[in-house]
Amino acid sequence: MSIKAAVISQIEQIGDASGKRLPPLTDDLVLLDSGLDSLSIAILVTRLEDSLGIDPFTESNITVPPVTLGEFIELYENAARAV
Repeated sequence: MSIKAAVISQIEQIGDASGKRLPPLTDDLVLLDSGLDSLSIAILVTRLEDSLGIDPFTESNITVPPVTLGEFIELYENAARAV
């Protein structure tokens, strides 16, 4: 499974578990408009660390947080390449 597919799958699972109706998960979707709150994002990051074995938020020097879903996915893809 690609990193993008893993991220989207986890977002869909979190949305289903919380009963939230999510917008289409496109690369240009602003994370703040995704329907996920800060707790959901924290759960997402934890699940991705468990499944992918990487946490780009602690393993790199991020100066600007990701704004869109595409940037979030790219952050994980770049971290995976650095491992």
